Amino acid sequence: MPSYKERVAQFPDNQNYGLLGYPVLQAADILLRRADRVPVGEDQAPHIELTREIARRFNHLFGQVFPEPQGLFTEIPRVMGTDGVSKMSKSRGNTIEMLDSPEQIRKTVMSMVTDVERPRRSDPGHPERCNVCSLHRFFSPDRYEEIWQGEREARTGCVEVKRWLAEAITDHFAPMRERRAELAAQPHLVDDVLGDGARRARVAARETLDMAREACGLAVSSTAV
Repeated sequence: MPSYKERVAQFPDNQNYGLLGYPVLQAADILLRRADRVPVGEDQAPHIELTREIARRFNHLFGQVFPEPQGLFTEIPRVMGTDGVSKMSKSRGNTIEMLDSPEQIRKTVMSMVTDVERPRRSDPGHPERCNVCSLHRFFSPDRYEEIWQGEREARTGCVEVKRWLAEAITDHFAPMRERRAELAAQPHLVDDVLGDGARRARVAARETLDMAREACGLAVSSTAV
């Protein structure tokens, strides 16, 4: 698993079973709901493939119980971190927090690495290799081509492009920040929603476990969950 290898390289002194067993736990989360499509980033494709292999092996031995899930990718399947080197990850400290204040989002974006091949403002840019420009594809879909062309022609600079990105991200997540504030003021409502979701998840889990146990020739016991 590439993600396991990356973590081992990042934390060589912390190779524990929790890290090694996580992909199997993730597979269980998917298969327990018998999901056929899973929205993931490009870096999670190996996890989906492992899940498919586990489902395929079980079905081969005991009969068709689990669908083989497919990864569901967006037009931007991989989001790079603010350092422009690796994928966005909290453990690497290179994230833009969705619920941060506009001021903090602006501060984070303005510190991002841009086009390393454009040392001077007057040099033509390479937007297809610039992380900030790449994020504009998502947050500024109506004008990102204009922004990219401005970079290619050196009509705009990195500071301008980052400022526009900060504004676009702030506007995009404004409804989410407002909704979070509303929910934070109603903790009992949040508890009720979580409780209802947990109850529905238990029903689906019981059905899956009963199907799996029956396929294995074991007594069905819905009290397993």
